Amino acid sequence: MKKILMTAVVAGGIGFVAGNAFWYLASPLWIDTVVSEELPAALQTNQVAQGRFRDADSAHKGKGNATIFEIATGSNVLHLTDFESTNGPDLEVWLVHASDIQSSADVKGSEWISLGRLKGNIGDQTYIIPEGTDISDYRSVVIWCEQFGVLFSAADLSI
Repeated sequence: MKKILMTAVVAGGIGFVAGNAFWYLASPLWIDTVVSEELPAALQTNQVAQGRFRDADSAHKGKGNATIFEIATGSNVLHLTDFESTNGPDLEVWLVHASDIQSSADVKGSEWISLGRLKGNIGDQTYIIPEGTDISDYRSVVIWCEQFGVLFSAADLSI
C-alpha cells in the first residue's frame, strides 16, 4: 500500500510539473494579447524612420508597421501599427544595429537595445526609446524571445 501511495505522489508531482511547463511554453500559441494604444497626432511631430515587419520563418511570423517619431519634447518613440506577431513566452522589442535581419544569428551578432516587453502580439502600441539613443545607429526593429534567443519578426528601418 505504501509503495502504491508513493508511486501516486511521484506520478502526480511529475504530472503537475510537466503540465505547468507545457502551459507556460505552449499557451502563447493559442492565447493572443490585444493592445490598442494610440499615439496622439500632436506627438507625431517628426517621423525619423519606418519599416515593415516580416516573418522570421514558418513558425515565427510578424506583420505591421514600425515607425520612430521624434516627439515635441525631443524624445523618440517607436510606434507599432497594424501589428501582429506569433505569440510566445518572454517576447521583447529590440532596436538592432544590423540591417536585413534574416535569422537569430544576425541579431546575436549585432548590438541591440531593449525597449521592454512586447505589450501584446496584436495591435497598435508605443515604446519609449531611452534618452541619448542615437537612432541613426539602429537599422532594425525586432521581436525577440529573450528566454530562448529566437527571432520572431524583424523590420528594416528606412531613415
